[in-house]
Amino acid sequence: MRNALALVAVLLTAPLLSGCFGMAAAGLGASVMIAGDRRTAGVYIEDENIEWKALALVRERFPSAHVNATSYNRRLLLTGEVSDEGARGALAEAARGIASVREVVNELTVGANSSVTARGNDSLVTSNVKARMIGNGKFSPNHVKVVTEAGVVFLLGLVSETEADAAVEIARGTAGVTRVVKVFEIVKPS
Repeated sequence: MRNALALVAVLLTAPLLSGCFGMAAAGLGASVMIAGDRRTAGVYIEDENIEWKALALVRERFPSAHVNATSYNRRLLLTGEVSDEGARGALAEAARGIASVREVVNELTVGANSSVTARGNDSLVTSNVKARMIGNGKFSPNHVKVVTEAGVVFLLGLVSETEADAAVEIARGTAGVTRVVKVFEIVKPS
């Protein structure tokens, strides 16, 4: 009887704990990512904050634009589409005002927002590039962040020159990639 009551109690409280499990799993996932990253934990978290602030700025000032904000080692990469050159410049300038941003790499294009299909294709290209990086033997995939916009692959990270060249070669050889842009910071080999 006692075991049955305990089982009922667990079953009744399990749905209440599912959010806790998700948060714990997300926290564990972030810890694993930080452990394999060349950035300090503080910079990793700051990069996440920069991205959130940049996206909030876009929603507030340019709600019709399609903009992606990717921060790595406090360098903010802006990709996507805006309506005109004035919006492109204004958004980059506003992003420079975000606390902790060291540099803004403005790769925004002027034109109509990309379609859901195009964004899906870009996600597939990113996944394929990342998959090809696994087990490459020349660099850790944890040291390279991959972003794709309109078939253009942007590579970010703290890497040596040799690692950068290897990452570019993998990206260039991936189906669907039209161009590769290095946004790396080059470090001395470890």
